[in-house]
Amino acid sequence: MPKPEQVRIAVIGGGPIGLEAALAARLAQFSVKVYERGKVGEHLQRWGHVRLFSPFRMNCTAGGREAILAENPNHSFPEENACITGRQHLATYLEPLAKTKPLRECLCTDTQVLAVGRQRWLKSDSPGNGQRAQQAFRLLVREKGKERIEEADVVLDCSGVYGQHRWLGDGGIPAPGELAAEQQIVYGLDDVLGDRRNYYAGKTILVVGGGYSAATTVCNLAELAQQSPETWTIWLARTTATQPIRRIVDDSLRERDRLAVRANTLATRADGNAEFHGNSVVRAIEPLGPDKGFRVSAMVGKQPRTWDVDRLIGTVGYTPDTNLYRELQVHECYASLGPMKLAAALLGAGAGDCLQQTSHGAEALRNPEPNFYVIGSKSYGRNSHFLLRIGFEQVQEVLALIRKDFR
Repeated sequence: MPKPEQVRIAVIGGGPIGLEAALAARLAQFSVKVYERGKVGEHLQRWGHVRLFSPFRMNCTAGGREAILAENPNHSFPEENACITGRQHLATYLEPLAKTKPLRECLCTDTQVLAVGRQRWLKSDSPGNGQRAQQAFRLLVREKGKERIEEADVVLDCSGVYGQHRWLGDGGIPAPGELAAEQQIVYGLDDVLGDRRNYYAGKTILVVGGGYSAATTVCNLAELAQQSPETWTIWLARTTATQPIRRIVDDSLRERDRLAVRANTLATRADGNAEFHGNSVVRAIEPLGPDKGFRVSAMVGKQPRTWDVDRLIGTVGYTPDTNLYRELQVHECYASLGPMKLAAALLGAGAGDCLQQTSHGAEALRNPEPNFYVIGSKSYGRNSHFLLRIGFEQVQEVLALIRKDFR
């Protein structure tokens, strides 16, 4: 059997779970490479102005802290119960973690994995055959415009879902005109009170979505309207409920509950220069010209409506990029696009509060493709209940499987 240092582990993604997975694997003496297509915590940087619902203690590990303190004994962490922003988490935890000795030697930033295959095996060859594990994985990697092949014995896909937005149209497909307008539409959490304030101040903005990201955006736009009264927000969501954000009874995450209360107040009282339209679906999007806005057609209940707006924000969620492993035997859930075993376990557990979740065990993370694992938020697919705490547990479970399989 190979020694740990002879087992090559490729980690795709240099975010919170990718770094923790790499650290755990390095401490277990495995040979590790981390491929991050941008900078460390690239996705956190994009929504970094947003305050996390969960306290700092839930978003770090003892091993991560120890590695940082070994590098810098004077490093100061946030308070245990502090709810910090994404950028604060990046600055005080993820970036220092990436600079520790175990990780800086194996971290490849600005390096994108384009595809993963199995040497001498196609996707259709010998389904479920354990002999596939005898051949190395082949990773097509692009760095500084040049492509190359690298090999690994184990692949951990920790690339997340934030990089691939979903669409605004009815049925989850692009609305007519959306594909042409995609580069002009903002998808996700824009910093409307910070770097992007001038882009939104005094404008009419249409926000599509019915979750916490939409609520965050609408609340921030309402705050902007207090300083710039001409700012107006139109909020569309599929929900038929009067209050768009469901509150959790006795919610222990105070930031989450505060957001729900504020967003529901804006939706029901029509203050904050905001109007809410439930039971709505987008029918078409027509760009009106460079920086001239959009004409958005929608159905609100059974009534057609059309708005001319200056800005359009889509907060309709994200979807995993499964093209990365098209040539591997990964059993995907037909509903969530997450790995099937874990998706089935999550479905069986119901859709309660995310804080009540527990890990579903190591075997739920196995795929028909030997030694290929999807962990982190991507393992949940379109299920938005993922917590970093669950990802940290997945890391330890996968490492235990790797030790078992290569002993």
